[in-house]
Formats: sequence, C-alpha cells, structure tokens
Amino acid sequence: MSNKKLLEQVSEIIKMKHYSIRTEKSYTYWMKKYYFFHNKKNPKDMGEKEITEFLSFLANVENVSASTQNQALNALIFLYKEVLHRDNIQVNNFIRAKTPKRIPVVLSKEEVEKVLSNLKGVYWLIGSLLYGSGLRLMEVLRLRVKDIDFAYRQILIRDAKGAKDRRTMLPEKLVKHLKRQIQKRKILHQEDLEEDQGYVYLPNAIANKYTKAERQFNWQYVFPANRRVIYTKTQNEYRHHLHESAVQRAIKQAVRKTGITKEAGCHTLRHSFATHLLQNGYDIRTVQELLGHKDIRTTMIYTHVLNKGGLSVRSPLDNEE
Repeated sequence: MSNKKLLEQVSEIIKMKHYSIRTEKSYTYWMKKYYFFHNKKNPKDMGEKEITEFLSFLANVENVSASTQNQALNALIFLYKEVLHRDNIQVNNFIRAKTPKRIPVVLSKEEVEKVLSNLKGVYWLIGSLLYGSGLRLMEVLRLRVKDIDFAYRQILIRDAKGAKDRRTMLPEKLVKHLKRQIQKRKILHQEDLEEDQGYVYLPNAIANKYTKAERQFNWQYVFPANRRVIYTKTQNEYRHHLHESAVQRAIKQAVRKTGITKEAGCHTLRHSFATHLLQNGYDIRTVQELLGHKDIRTTMIYTHVLNKGGLSVRSPLDNEE
C-alpha cells in the first residue's frame, strides 16, 4: 500500500486498542493484498462493492478457508470503520468459503505419556504445560515470570485470545521443574544485565507507565530465545521468547518417534487436556473457563470422545449372541 500514512494510522489505532502484534501483522497483510487486488486504488475511493469482490475472489479463486476469509473481512472492516471512519459499511453478499465441520484429534492418556517421554529439557516442560494446563502454544511461550503463581498453584494467562485474561491450574508435577527453569532464567537475565542489556518487549501501555519494567526480572519471558535482537529505535538488545517453530518441530518429531499415526501436534495436547478433564467427570463450564472459550459450543466439541464409536451406537460386531 503506497499510502504509508494510512498504514501508520492502522498501526497506531491497533496499538491504542491493545491488539496483539500478530493481529497487526495479519490486518496489514490483508489490507495490502486488498490494495493490490484493486490495482493500487486508494481504499478511500472504494467501499462495499470492492470488499465483496475481494472476499469472493478469496473463496472462489484462492480457495481459502472460512476462518481465513473471516480474518480478511475483519481486517477490512477495521480499516473502514476504525481508520477511515466509514461506519455505514455493510458487507453481506460476498461468496462465503465453506466451513468444514471437523472433530479435533485427541490422544489417549497413554499416547500423551509416550509423546512427552520423547521430549527433552525445555521442550518437555512446554509440552507438559500444553497438556497439563491446557494452554495454547503462544500462551506458554508468552508466559512471564510474574504469571506463575506457585503459592496458589495457578498460571495467569494475560491478554489471551479475545484480549481476555484467565487462570488455569499449575500441575503439582511441574512445580519443581518450573522453579528450576525460572532459576536458570534468572541467571541468564543477570548475565544480560551485566552486559548492560536485559530488555524485554512490553505492551505499549505498560512500557509507557512503568519505564523501568522492561529490565526487571518479573517481566522476563519464562522460555527465552537463545539470542538477543536489536530494537532499531533504541539500539537496545531485547531477549524475546523461544520461537514457536522450534517447539512445533520438537513435538512433531516426538510424535513420529512414538509411532502414533494420528496427525498430532502442539494443539493436540490442548485438545487432549479438555477431553480428559471431561472424561474425568469435570463440568463442561469449568473446562470452558480453563480453556478460555467464549462460547460453550466450542467446548462441547470435545464431548465426541465421551461417546462410544459412532454417536454412542454399539457396533453389531460387538453384540453378544
């Protein structure tokens, strides 16, 4: 998009609304794609017709999923309503991508144990949190030291999906391992401070309010990256969290080693957490709260594993004579 000022406005408003960095990247990506699709025509001179054409193109030609198309729609609605102040924009008549009805892959308790036994070091701890606390991968990686409450055996998840905070349990089995990880993290942070660094990324509102917080230990990520990166505005070196691709790769390899043929990954451990809690008799509303689902219907998808085979129907092969 040639109009840099417009993108700067988008970035400024997203930060003001405390949206995540990922949302900002996603929104600007779709805005640029929309801009180039219409041959660099200024978005100010376009509207419902052009948005409809773009969204229909995504479904018809690019065959994107329903969630991807919705993401593009949200980005454009944000552009027109929040940035260009076109509150009258109504987009309803575009061709919608089909929403497949899929059942999540779930591992049995024995399969989870096999996968975790094939993980080592920090990857074992992250995998154990995915399953033992029901966290999303990025929720684990974005954990800061202050978010682990050992006294009450709970983990605080800040600014999770939907910009909401929530809490979940800290498994007793992981307490000593997490304490050891935080101790290692403290040593690394001290080394960074001795080199006059020790900075960590903070949301804008926090960084502006607490100017010294970005070098304080309690704000540091529990699972740090191996290398520091230079922030061009200040020339300070920041230590981000471990990259998600490294964890995804480690868990995929662990699944392969077990010989499990299910298409399992990081999120499968979260699916398994929810299903196993329901199997253990916990109330679905409790599970919904632990997972951070906005709609109970999202949580109810896990009840499929509680049924016997095909919708609780007993196979004739199993009927006693």
